[in-house]
Amino acid sequence: MKPTLVILAAGRARRYGGLKQLAPIGVHGEAVIDLLASDAFTAGFERVVIVVNPETGPQIEEHVRRHWPLDRMISFAVQEEPRGTVPAVLAAERFIDPAAPFAISNADDLYGPQVFVQLANHLATKDTCCLIGFQLDRALVGDLPVSRGVCHVVNGHLTDIWERRLVHATPDGFVSDDGESPVFLDAETTVSMNLWGFQPAMWSLLHQELSTHDFADKPESLLSEMVGRILHHVPLRFDVLKTESRCVGVTHAHDLALVQADVRLQVSLGERPEHVFR
Repeated sequence: MKPTLVILAAGRARRYGGLKQLAPIGVHGEAVIDLLASDAFTAGFERVVIVVNPETGPQIEEHVRRHWPLDRMISFAVQEEPRGTVPAVLAAERFIDPAAPFAISNADDLYGPQVFVQLANHLATKDTCCLIGFQLDRALVGDLPVSRGVCHVVNGHLTDIWERRLVHATPDGFVSDDGESPVFLDAETTVSMNLWGFQPAMWSLLHQELSTHDFADKPESLLSEMVGRILHHVPLRFDVLKTESRCVGVTHAHDLALVQADVRLQVSLGERPEHVFR
């Protein structure tokens, strides 16, 4: 059974100041979400479920219907309120076979074609959850601050993950200015870019997280924080599939030109095709 990819496209993109899921990063002006889906379908994913919000969802859906092949299996799920990535995944539940594994990705990060091959192969042949682990120095664009999930990995398995904020490059190295320790992060630190492979057992845990999370105290329930908690008391293994691929994302408006240049470089090096859905 071929896996499904859930693309989380319901973010409000306050830092970017526009609909960054449709930011034109491709050689011919293709949007981030176009390249993402093209990479996933080429790697063997059978269906893509796009989670959108009520305000910008219609624009994303219209773009997809105009630019994506009609023979692809595509569904849209609406996340009514901006309450984080756990509720976003649950919004897509009705479109996914409850007995089948599935994958999760952001809608504003470009992970690379080979990464989706890794992910699809794992879901097709293994019965464990997984996380694609990027090197920190290959998961930043520009010098403006971002958040990154720093991973602790033992024998290829994820043993802890914690969200570090205000991460950015400085002349002295990579720094997180969130008040936590350590301040300096090693360039080869393994980080999460929210590219997950989940087994069906995750559904009950996601529902449990949603029912117990105190949204009054913390307005968003995040996948990385949830996984960090369940690692310590749930017998569910997360394999970390490390990659040397570069992950480029559009977090700030300043990032757009940098990501466009990176995509053109990937094409010139033969790392990705010039056209999508080929």
